[in-house]
Amino acid sequence: MTDSHPLSLPEVAALADAIRAQIAKAVVGQAEIVDHLLIALMARGHVLLEGPPGTAKTFLAQCFAATLGLDFGRIQFTPDLMPGDILGSNLFNFQTSQFTLTHGPIFCDLLLADEINRTPPKTQAALLEAMQERRVTLDGSAHPLPAHFTVVATQNPIESQGVYPLPEAQLDRFLFKLLVDYPSAEEECRIVARYGENRGAPSPAELGIEAVTSPEHLAAATRAVASVTLADSVTDYVVRLVRATRESPDLSCGASPRAGVLLAGAARARAALEGRDYVVPDDVKALAGSVLRHRLLLSPAAEIEGKQVEQLVAQLVEQTEAPR
Repeated sequence: MTDSHPLSLPEVAALADAIRAQIAKAVVGQAEIVDHLLIALMARGHVLLEGPPGTAKTFLAQCFAATLGLDFGRIQFTPDLMPGDILGSNLFNFQTSQFTLTHGPIFCDLLLADEINRTPPKTQAALLEAMQERRVTLDGSAHPLPAHFTVVATQNPIESQGVYPLPEAQLDRFLFKLLVDYPSAEEECRIVARYGENRGAPSPAELGIEAVTSPEHLAAATRAVASVTLADSVTDYVVRLVRATRESPDLSCGASPRAGVLLAGAARARAALEGRDYVVPDDVKALAGSVLRHRLLLSPAAEIEGKQVEQLVAQLVEQTEAPR
């Protein structure tokens, strides 16, 4: 597949099914999380996975990368991590008397930022330019990142010691914040039966996961997604929904215009994965919670009353009239 011809929408849907089938070889359950990862991939967005330890967040990201045929990088975020440890640096070569750029682990296609909230905001901020503009500036020179550069970050919501809240500017750069929950009893039995031999964590290759696509193939798929029709009425619906978050008395901070842009792009990707060449309001409704939950701040009064962001987003979706 060359990069000059977009895929047809049935081909995009078939590619998504092939990726799901490969991931299912290793990951039990988590179908909704996998679907959101696929949407983010096609919409060229970044994903924040939040869930308790041991729920396969890191393993899922590794398996997802293995199905894509992309260059995979991983950074374990720690309190002593410095920006240069992520971006790289210019090192002086005494033999040539010149500075040589040493690339950091961020120079990859899919970056796993593991436990991203364990590093101080100064280091977290090193990702801002990369996530928005897909480039890194070192010593005044811009260095482009791969075209498919995507960040999949994980964080643990339970611990409060040794963690740092993500800056609002960084949270706003994530397309989705996905909540990874514990598996069902049936799924947990399958997990224990499959991995209970205590042989250590297997690699995706050991589990038989194979790459089912390539960078060129993905580029053709993302161009097909861009061709999906977003009617003016649906665009207006997205804008009204985003603006409603700024007008709610229960929220002290609503969603930014970037949220509307990302929500529309994700809705296009969802439509394409279902084989449709047009977006319907249900695409927007299905993704609104994942796109908005990390962008909204409760007002003090709403916090006192015990209200939850998830609840407020659901109310706003219900109250905002959708086009017919």
